[in-house]
Amino acid sequence: MNSEIAPLFRAGEPASPAQHFAMRFSSTPRGARLARRLAGQRLDAWGIPYDCDTHHTLTLIVAELAANAVRHGRVSGRDFHLAVACDATAVRIEVTDTRTEGVPVVAALTDLRDTGRGLLLVEHLAHRWDWHPCRGGPGKTVWAEYVLPEPGRPAATPSCPSSTVSTVPLSHRESPGR
Repeated sequence: MNSEIAPLFRAGEPASPAQHFAMRFSSTPRGARLARRLAGQRLDAWGIPYDCDTHHTLTLIVAELAANAVRHGRVSGRDFHLAVACDATAVRIEVTDTRTEGVPVVAALTDLRDTGRGLLLVEHLAHRWDWHPCRGGPGKTVWAEYVLPEPGRPAATPSCPSSTVSTVPLSHRESPGR
């Protein structure tokens, strides 16, 4: 971990966020779209307006994590859970699905498939991300944290992706340049 950036929240437990939104959605493409739209509305209500880069980045992170929960974490008849927590310095997004097998994997940049780049986007947009098994039940939670820009200062632009995939374990992964 980069020693300059301390963890914003403890895994699975937002540290007294000023704002919090949580809801279950059907594990369908329609549920993923609804999760993104409602998260976007909530961010706007919290003072992160629709027309700013921060809002676009956060809704893209929600969209990618929700789409992954639907595509890779779906268990028939079970929903996925979205939680968004925001304080004055950061936003934490958590998506929990009920599938226990498989772990989130970042696609290689050399992979020529048209799909499978969601976590690669999350890795480069979020300041930090990881996953952990669910406590007290089956499944996993994938989370991402985004540090809000300071007032009067433009948001940091994401760094360009490197030509190799990181070999750092997920528990120590951060986006480069943050």
